[in-house]
Parts: sequence; C-alpha cells; structure tokens
Amino acid sequence: MRFAKNILFTVCVVLAIVSGVTNATEKSKPGYADLLILFADWRAFESPPRRDGAPDYAAEQFVARQDEFLTLQERLDAFEIDDWPVPQQVDWYLVRAEMNGYDFNTRILKPWARDPAFYKTVWTYRSDVPAHEGPSHHALVELWTYEFPLSEESATRLAGELAVIPPLMAQARENLTGNARELWVAGIRDIRTQSADLGELRITVGDAASKTLLDAIDKSIVATDELVAWLETEAESKTGPSGIGKDNYTWYLQNVHMVPMTWEEEVTLMERELARAWSMLKLEEHRNRELPPMVAASNPDEYDALAEDAVERIMTFLDEKEIVTVSDYMEPALREHMGSFVPEDERHFFWIGAHYDPAPLFTHFYHWFELARMDTEPHASPIRQGALLYNIFDSRNEGTATAVEEIFMNAGLYDDSPRSREIVWIMLAQRAARGLGSLYAHANLMTMEQAGNLHVKWTPRGWMTTEKELVLFEQHLYMRQPGYGTSYVTGKYLLDRTMQDYARQAEQSGEAFELRNFFDQLNSIDSIPIWLARWELTGINN
Repeated sequence: MRFAKNILFTVCVVLAIVSGVTNATEKSKPGYADLLILFADWRAFESPPRRDGAPDYAAEQFVARQDEFLTLQERLDAFEIDDWPVPQQVDWYLVRAEMNGYDFNTRILKPWARDPAFYKTVWTYRSDVPAHEGPSHHALVELWTYEFPLSEESATRLAGELAVIPPLMAQARENLTGNARELWVAGIRDIRTQSADLGELRITVGDAASKTLLDAIDKSIVATDELVAWLETEAESKTGPSGIGKDNYTWYLQNVHMVPMTWEEEVTLMERELARAWSMLKLEEHRNRELPPMVAASNPDEYDALAEDAVERIMTFLDEKEIVTVSDYMEPALREHMGSFVPEDERHFFWIGAHYDPAPLFTHFYHWFELARMDTEPHASPIRQGALLYNIFDSRNEGTATAVEEIFMNAGLYDDSPRSREIVWIMLAQRAARGLGSLYAHANLMTMEQAGNLHVKWTPRGWMTTEKELVLFEQHLYMRQPGYGTSYVTGKYLLDRTMQDYARQAEQSGEAFELRNFFDQLNSIDSIPIWLARWELTGINN
C-alpha cells in the first residue's frame, strides 16, 4: 500500500496530459509534471536498500543516503507553485509533508532504533485506515490478503515474504540501540504476538504444506522468539523517556501531519471536548430519565438482530436524508465488519456500547467506506493513490470517522432511539481522555501507565475498566505515533471548521448548504490532511 505498483505508468499518463498544455516558456521552470517525476523518485528513495534480503535500517545506511535526500528536498524547494491550481499546490505540500516525515524520523523518532514494535512483520488484519497505524517497516507480510487453503502459487509467494523475518529479526538486535523504556517494554508484546500468529499460521497450513513454506514459518518463529528473549534481557537496562517533548511534538504536527495546532492548543481542545462530552451525556441522561434503560444483547441472535437493524438504519438514513451519495460498495464494506456477539465479561469499550446499539460504532466505520472508495475509485493524482506515508492521513480519516458520529446523530439518525445518543457522547469522552493522556505522555509529564489511568478515569460509566489490553494497545500506539491519539478529536474539530467555512461561503453566495454536496466533495479530495482538504474545498489557506 505504500507505493502503488502502477504508479510509474500513471505518472507517464499524467505527464503526457500536462505536457500537451505546457508552452516553451513554462518548460524553463519545473511544473506539475516535474512534481510527479520527483514524487516517483522520492517514493523510490524512501524505501531503503536491502541487506541479507531485508530492508536495511542500520544507522550508517541513513547517513550514507543523506545527501541524496537533501537533493530531493532541494528539487522540491525549487518549485514555484503560487500560480498552480489549488489541487496541484496541495499535492506539492503532500510531498513536502512526506519528506518532512522522513526527516523527523531520521532525526527524532528513529523507530528502527527506539521502537521494537517497528519490527513487527506479520499482520493478520487490514487496518481501518489507509495504512497500518504507527511506524512500520517496508516488508510487511499481510496474511489477511491470502485465501486459505493456499494455492501453490500463493504458498510460494508467502514463503518468499516470510523469508524476510529471520534477517530482519537479527538486524533488529543491531539497530535497537535506543533508551526509550516504555516503548521498549510495550513493544515486546508486539513481537511476542508475531510468534503466536506464526504458530497459528503453522497450524492453518498443516503438515501437508510444502517443505519450503513450513521451513519459512519455522525459521520465522525461531528468529522471532530469539528477538523476544533478547528484548526481555535488554529491557532491564532501559531507563530513558519515550515521549518526544512538546516542541518536537508541535513541529511534527504542523510540518508532517499538517495540523495547524501546537501541543498546548491540543491540550486545550482535548479538555474542552472532554468537558463537553461529559456535560452533553448528562443532559441526554436527564432528557431520557423517564425512558426505559437500554438492554444489551445477551446472545448471538439478539446481537445479530441489532447489527442488521443498525446497518439498515444507517444506509437508509444516509440515502434518504441526503447525507452523502451512497455508492454500491458502501453497504458491503460495512457488512464485512458487523462483528459478532461477545460474552459480557469479555467485551472491551467499543463492544460494550455495540451490544446496546451498534449504530454509533458503525457510523465510525465510515472508515470502510473510504477504504472501499480508495480501492475502487482511486484518485487521479498519483500522489493521492494509496496511503500517504507516516500516517499523515490521520486527521482526515480518524477525524472524519469521529466527526460523523456526532454529525449523523445531529442530523437525526437517533431520533427514534434517544438513548443511542448517550453512546455517542461516551465515545467522544473516551477519545478526548485518551488523547489528553497521550499528550502528557509525549511531553514526558506522565508515564504511559499514568496516561492510561487518565484515559480510564475519564471514560464514563467505567467502560474502560473492563479491558486493560485496549488501554495498553492505544497508549502504546499513540506513543509510537505522535499526533495519532489526538487526531480523532483534532481532525473532528478541523472538519467542523471546514464545514463552517464551506457553509458560510454558500450563505454569502445565496446558495443553500447541502450536506451531501459537502461530503461528496470532501470524499473526492480523498484521504489527505483535513486542513489541506479545507483549502481545496473552500480556497481558504490560513
């Protein structure tokens, strides 16, 4: 997903179109066609060279290639884009944001040296955003893309992909020289999980699988277990902080994820949204005080009935209320993620609410609409096809998925189910609390454990006390990926700002604000930072 296979072909097509309208004078300075060439060169550079069959993340490799990176930056800086159409200017900023991400990673974040979870290779599921959440390396094994039982061709391909694990696990023991204690300790779990996933894979393929595949799995298990043992031994010597500090956090927000806020401003926003979510929840409870309480599904049939009703309600609502244009791929995408009944003592936060009414959670699954759109209707610009690097998409994808929970509610989705509104406010409070904790952790004002305690304390009804693993997973991810823990709420806020500006422009021009047009245009801009999407949607760039 990092780099579309046919991107060079797409670039050539776009070049042909652009060159047809470029006059001799314009050819003397780099134009949009040259940006597409630079983008292809940049993405080729960003994937590191191989060593012993694995991507090379040794410190000397980054040093050796630094001049080449600086040359790419100089090429980008040479563009004069003020006269370009706004979408093309936005593409330039996207390339700059990715280069800034690389620069920040090599200078500050250094996941290959500080973050053992960076070396997790085996993934059993697709992320609900364009790429896996958090820093990841360039040779992932996406088991979810395979169909079992494997064909002979697939088995050969999988064995080849697994072959990267032994040399990469060995390389990790050389590269992991950082002193970020919490990242180190929490990361061991990710590598241990990889061993378990490989063990499950070994059972799935069975003894009848080819010797090549079985050997690849067995060697990968051994190499992964050896890395786990080494990490556990080294953990005793790790004593340093894991947060990157307020100034680095702010620089990263503004220059990589294109979020126009500071660390301090994000704290203020998280506190405001946490207070608003709690107060609105209490007002909803007061309004509903004479209504019967919601009753959670107590068996699979009851849950399945709730889930089916939720899907039908949401899809009908989106279409009939003209919220967004409903495409053929949307309902199937949602149905693939309806979930199933979970016994009460095993439910974590999101599934507690879903067993009362799945619709609030399913509105967040707007994610799957967006991924289906990216799969079936890729953007015309090669720069926007597939996932932006370094999770730059977070304010757009996580922010939109969070925003529509409240937008759909306020547009009338729960008019016939008032208590479902309570779940929406609980989910917002949880996201604001965990975002606030992640901010304090990155400023090294709290440990990850303390941030998790804040997360649990300020989630209403004690719904986070039931699943300590979810708290650990989320706070670990947010420590690994600066800005991600807050992106749900900051992205929602920036989307609100975008809708505000769009609506005001419509009002000033004497036109009616149409929510469907707003979302359709936002979707056509695709999964780019919401503040850049605002510029493209409204022409406002401040």
